[in-house]
Amino acid sequence: MSDENPLQPPWLNAPPVEEYPFEESHDLRVGPKLHPALDALLPYIGLWRGRGKGGFPTIEDFDYAQEIRISHDGRPFLHYESRAWILDEQSRPVRPAGREVGWWRPVLVDGRATDELEALLTTPTGVMELHLGKRTGTQVEFATDAVIRTPTAKEVTGGHRLFGIVEGALLYAQEMAAMGHGLSPHLSARLVRVGG
Repeated sequence: MSDENPLQPPWLNAPPVEEYPFEESHDLRVGPKLHPALDALLPYIGLWRGRGKGGFPTIEDFDYAQEIRISHDGRPFLHYESRAWILDEQSRPVRPAGREVGWWRPVLVDGRATDELEALLTTPTGVMELHLGKRTGTQVEFATDAVIRTPTAKEVTGGHRLFGIVEGALLYAQEMAAMGHGLSPHLSARLVRVGG
């Protein structure tokens, strides 16, 4: 019979650990080697910044700026992070806007990437979307397969996103179904590579 107290696990008084020891990079010149399953998504990896236009049937149109970081850590998925902020008529920042974080994963068959993709995106406003999609050349198209919301989140029921690399820039358009409205245009932007 052990004298160990189950309420005192051995790691409870262990010394502190160092910072996370594995690199993640949005710059292919540094960090881990890109997983071969991500080769077709390589043009998306980077730090992107630009402007867009937003709207929805329940809100007024607005101008915004955005920064998207798409990075990897050597495994077969991409980390996606987006931060946006509202701009006034003189392009000055007014307030923070949408944020989301998530992962893009190529569907693997026998260890090889297909053109099919899965994406999981989460917002701080209580909405998590599971997207299924397809890559065609330098274009990626996603549609929601499922939307999960917290009890206090706005009613979002679906979405559709189209991303593309066009003349070196990241362009996208997003449609959303929410608040009793079917899929409607919501966001579109053009971002230029500022890192990676």
